[in-house]
Amino acid sequence: MKKTNTRVEEFIRVDHAGERGAVKIYEGQLLALNTLVKNESLKKTIEEMKVHEMEHCQFFENEIRKRNIKPTKFLPLWDLLGVGLGFGSTLLGKKAAMLCTASVEEVIDKHYQDQIDQLQSDENDLKSKIIKFREDELHHKDIAYEQGASKKGLYSIMDKIIKTGSKIAINISEKI
Repeated sequence: MKKTNTRVEEFIRVDHAGERGAVKIYEGQLLALNTLVKNESLKKTIEEMKVHEMEHCQFFENEIRKRNIKPTKFLPLWDLLGVGLGFGSTLLGKKAAMLCTASVEEVIDKHYQDQIDQLQSDENDLKSKIIKFREDELHHKDIAYEQGASKKGLYSIMDKIIKTGSKIAINISEKI
């Protein structure tokens, strides 16, 4: 087993946390949609996007095990915050739920592109997966805007809060 360099370890640790966080956000949205909010078409859209996030999360869980990398110590907190963000955004309505997806995906787009730019040829498999996952995330962002995500009015504040929280989680999860 080859030794994984520190930067690649950070990439895998944070990507694992991020993809798991995305799953938790969608779980929170689905919890709201299965209990308090009735919107079958939104539920179907979220269930479809969640499938991709579960695939991404499983890949990084396997990488963590295979490379013997410690996951972030903050996973339980990120799980709780993800479910809360998903649930809360959905209670605010379809536009807010879809903005939650769009805002997170816009941060992840830049995050994954930075990783793609830094990965060397000795990590081609990892790089190709991140390229594919980035494409999935961009597709999710497009779906969110097609489904009504908006940054107008108070939604602009929500966008900034979600993006700031995502960036903070990324910075912490890389290191701890």
